[in-house]
Amino acid sequence: MFENVNRWLRDGTEVALAIIALGVVLQILFPEALVFINADVTGNLIALISKFSGAGLIGLIAFGIVLYLLQRR
Repeated sequence: MFENVNRWLRDGTEVALAIIALGVVLQILFPEALVFINADVTGNLIALISKFSGAGLIGLIAFGIVLYLLQRR
């Protein structure tokens, strides 16, 4: 049962990462492509990165944990 839940969560994470990557590419190639959903994908990504970097050592540790979890897929 837990293996099924883990697989669903892993698959959901992969889909979410693919959608984020698609959003970044669309926003770079076609800046007005995401107007219909009113989203600034690259701006949100930059804000997330600046939050990690602004937190000093704690941000670096949190970023390392996120990378570790994403690589375990």
